[in-house]
Amino acid sequence: MTLHLVRHGRPLVEPDRPAADWELDPAGFDDVWALRERLPGRAAWFCSPEPKAQQTAQLLTEGDVGIVDDLREHERAAGWLDDFAERVEAAFARPDEPAAPGWEPLADTRARVVPAVGRILDVHPDVDVVLVGHGTAWTLLAAELGGHAPDLERWRSLGMPDLITLPLAPTMDP
Repeated sequence: MTLHLVRHGRPLVEPDRPAADWELDPAGFDDVWALRERLPGRAAWFCSPEPKAQQTAQLLTEGDVGIVDDLREHERAAGWLDDFAERVEAAFARPDEPAAPGWEPLADTRARVVPAVGRILDVHPDVDVVLVGHGTAWTLLAAELGGHAPDLERWRSLGMPDLITLPLAPTMDP
């Protein structure tokens, strides 16, 4: 069994709106379609409720995609921040504290995402699973499943879209 973590495609950035509300940029659709060949033909598909993630999933499969609220990204209620990358790195360094006003502590994101994925894997123990969502959430999840610290270099290098593939033992319980 393999877990495929898809980071959403490039969004239309609206600096005055929270990123959770952003839509996918149609200029990046070709980049999303290019990921199709790297994903399994048969899999259980699930997605974050955020528009850019749902739209990415729609471009990647004609099959059913379950929307799972707990797969949403690290909550960041504030609009665009010029020091976004530094704030996210601060969130990883101090996961029990909000890194900016309106941001949830990263520990809360982990406490939401990891069990949600565990439930999905429990229900689909013998098939590949594709999750469409977000870079920070997937960085936390990959670290948890791998038993290591979050890989900030990988987070920095993630594209939009991008794919993290994690082979899992069929009986693994995250």
